[in-house]
Amino acid sequence: MDTVTKKELIDRIAEQTGEKRVAVKVVVQAFLDEIVEELEQGNRLEFRDFGVFETKKRAQRVAQNPKTLEKVQVPSKRTVKFKPGRMMKNKVSGD
Repeated sequence: MDTVTKKELIDRIAEQTGEKRVAVKVVVQAFLDEIVEELEQGNRLEFRDFGVFETKKRAQRVAQNPKTLEKVQVPSKRTVKFKPGRMMKNKVSGD
């Protein structure tokens, strides 16, 4: 499995669209910034057939340090959840 970076995606999009790399980079970064901004505000982002981004609150819990076996309180926190859409599920699973 390979890792694809943002730079590589920008290069691919620039090549496919014929746009300058700098312009594509600005648009891609603006898009990612907007996603983060909306999630920070607690909003849900839905992209049909692609998937849904939303924040979930994880409850406070008690964990255990594996070395010392000491009980540790883990505070509640918000985290990002992604649920893939139908088209993505089908493509990834090979259907």
